[in-house]
Amino acid sequence: MRILQLHCDEVEFEPKQKEIEEAEEWKEGKVKLKDVVVCFIAVEEGDNEHVVKAAAKELEDSLKELGSRRILLYPYSHLSDRLANPSLAFELLKKLETFLRSKEELEIHRAPFGWTKGFAIRVKAHPLAEQFKHITPKKAEEISRALREEERIKSSWYVLTPDGELHEIRLEGEKIVGFDFSGHEKLEKFARYEIKKIRAVEVEPPHVKLMRKLELCDYEPGSDPGNMRWYPKGRIVKSLLERWITERAIGYGAMEVETPIMYDYDHPALKDYLNRFPARQYVVQSAKRKLFLRFSACFGQFLMKSHMTISYRDLPLRMYELTRYSFRLEKRGELVGLRRLRAFTMPDMHTLCRDLEEAKAEFKRQFEFCMRCLAELGLKSGDYETAIRFTKEFWEQNKEFVIELCRLVGKPVLIEMWEKRYAYFDPKFEFNFIDALNKASALSTVQIDHENAKRYGITYVDENGERRYPLILHCSPSGALERCIYAMLEREYMRDPERATLPLWLSPIQVRICPITDEFLEFAVGIARELERAGLRVDVDDRNLSVERKIRDAEVEWVPVIVVVGRRERETKKLAVRFRRTKEIKELSLEELKSLLLKEVEGFPTMPLSLPNFLSKRPRFVG
Repeated sequence: MRILQLHCDEVEFEPKQKEIEEAEEWKEGKVKLKDVVVCFIAVEEGDNEHVVKAAAKELEDSLKELGSRRILLYPYSHLSDRLANPSLAFELLKKLETFLRSKEELEIHRAPFGWTKGFAIRVKAHPLAEQFKHITPKKAEEISRALREEERIKSSWYVLTPDGELHEIRLEGEKIVGFDFSGHEKLEKFARYEIKKIRAVEVEPPHVKLMRKLELCDYEPGSDPGNMRWYPKGRIVKSLLERWITERAIGYGAMEVETPIMYDYDHPALKDYLNRFPARQYVVQSAKRKLFLRFSACFGQFLMKSHMTISYRDLPLRMYELTRYSFRLEKRGELVGLRRLRAFTMPDMHTLCRDLEEAKAEFKRQFEFCMRCLAELGLKSGDYETAIRFTKEFWEQNKEFVIELCRLVGKPVLIEMWEKRYAYFDPKFEFNFIDALNKASALSTVQIDHENAKRYGITYVDENGERRYPLILHCSPSGALERCIYAMLEREYMRDPERATLPLWLSPIQVRICPITDEFLEFAVGIARELERAGLRVDVDDRNLSVERKIRDAEVEWVPVIVVVGRRERETKKLAVRFRRTKEIKELSLEELKSLLLKEVEGFPTMPLSLPNFLSKRPRFVG
């Protein structure tokens, strides 16, 4: 089935005459509709009810993304040269109409089948106004069972407070009722975002402009949407994050491994797991086999664990991998900047636990571990909102455990409660960042997995020599690293663009030396070399520009520390040091400056500057 979808201000059509024998009767004459999503549809050979259901779901999702409820189904044979026979095409179109009419909030219209029609149309001007969908029987069947279950599952929503009070909430129009959100406005925005489930992006978030302006990264037009190119400054930031989170995971007690990025689609355990994981996959066809690109490190780590000999004395057993890359075929309309990608870098730790009590204790430790990781990025508990998700059964049996998690955060959290477990996990939590457009994005997450040990044949030997299936915790301590960068950029934009900067250990250029004139260039280079030897990233603005312009350019690049040097600094050996975050200018000796900066980056990874040290020799990557 092929669908050309147009979001229109207005459409008008008039059936003129029957074109085929199977044409339906029509007596309404001319039809005019305003603010409508028009779907020109061609039913193809091989289309069936699975295709119709998949098409109905895609159209329903599109209407939610567009914020529209009115749709016109318009039979249009010109989209394909492989048309189904007319009687089958008409039958499937009517089924599509029936599926959509079952959604009471939608207003459904259909143009007559088998007629020659004249039409006039005026399409809206926005990025999602024109879309093309091609739904094949194969594609319809490959959407995982868990994804379909996630779309169907009924959730109840609550706010849990640290004192253990559970408040049921619901959406009435644009207002969340059931809890007083005074002082917790970001939690209200998060709850609205989660309940409405509208993920499409119509306005570009601020971090997209920032990632370009700071020459971190950009879209790669030569690749699939949601795949990025990383410039030298961005690669420094991302590389430091990769080393940092790997060091933290190993320090927590995880064994680092490496596994393949693609797997056999027809491997029994893998195929079964695919159907229990709510995600869409990239599929690759090799000479003889169909493969899929991993969306996490689960597959390789689980296959590895299934061949290990594990004793109860080894538990909890933690295994870690940094996936560069993980792949998820996210919907095109949801992709934006670093917030939602199709290829991303994810730290992924899996922990085997002997039973639920051990799993809960480890879950709590990892919850605190995730809080510490985000704090090292400058993201405190006030910068994100917590969601804890579980079945009604888990809540009834583990209330105090969930309340303890809420107390660790120290503020109300959002609760999603399911009637039944639709995927392999129960419970899970995420720390979610709310950006300048009030969109939420999950960072850290932990889940308790009840299925995959048995699915993959992962066992441990207990005290009595019996083989047992462990529970598995899935943990991403920071979430995708690209999303961490997104969160830091958005937070700085919302906090104060004039003082915005990354943490010192992550800043691509940590110190910039600005000589007033060429006379002081040698002195400036000497300072830079001394700071470089201490492990700091330093450059020198040797361009023939005014010092005011040099300072302004450094500010635009978010350089956190700017040192201006001239005659006075050379003679007194006291440096005028400007700090972007505080806007302070301090007079410090070189040793004092070095000591101050090294203390701030202590405990974090370092790496050298991979750009020319002199700005006069540095190419521009953007603009």
